[in-house]
Amino acid sequence: MTQLIRTEEQDGILIITIDRPDVRNAINYTCAEQMAKAMDRLDEDPSLKLGILTGAGSVFSAGMDLKDFAQTGKRARVEGRGFAGLTDQPPTKPLIAAIEGYALAGGFEIALSCDLIVASNTAKLGLPEVKRGLVAGAGGMLRLPRRLPYHIAMELILTGEHFPATRAAELGMVNVLCEPGEALQSALELARRIVCNGPLAVQMAKRIVNEGLDWSQAEMFERQAPLVASVLASEDAREGALAFTEKRAPQWKGR
Repeated sequence: MTQLIRTEEQDGILIITIDRPDVRNAINYTCAEQMAKAMDRLDEDPSLKLGILTGAGSVFSAGMDLKDFAQTGKRARVEGRGFAGLTDQPPTKPLIAAIEGYALAGGFEIALSCDLIVASNTAKLGLPEVKRGLVAGAGGMLRLPRRLPYHIAMELILTGEHFPATRAAELGMVNVLCEPGEALQSALELARRIVCNGPLAVQMAKRIVNEGLDWSQAEMFERQAPLVASVLASEDAREGALAFTEKRAPQWKGR
């Protein structure tokens, strides 16, 4: 089978590349299936601490491959994982989007499924579905109003216009802006700042933040308590405290 998703490991980081530059890294069913397997690998391999998702060439992703869908009738969805093998169920470990060029429609929804975004200062983001009489059904309408002020999110969703990464950064949606061609390297630099931390703590922090968005104020500390307790009872928590007192780098075991 042709590999449309390439993976590479670097110091506990899984670099996942959408490798279809000839169609602007558009996602077809095979691509989605391979992406889901990459996400499963990220979740299941204890040696991997986080992932970086990027696109080959000068574009992140133009979204779903409509030509392939018209020819095969197969949607670019994987049961349980959603569009692109990612949007309905992102990995439990942190995932960074490294964006060059365009991240549009489903491509932007892929980026919104990630926990952090690094983008070239010339990158363009957007949900142009309404221009084709469609709606952004892979999480764009659900996630964007949680990342941006309501009226800004609605402007993007209802006009379908492109959104410069520079403006997204001003509004807090992009973590790091970089020069064109440097998105992956900048994402790796950000990833290394995370990898040096306790893996159990990092994964639990992501889980609490995401699940906590749906907790009521009355129950949030009660819901959080057993999750925090599981981290405090871990070997890593004891190692972190011991390393601090001994003034050395901690040796994480992920348990």
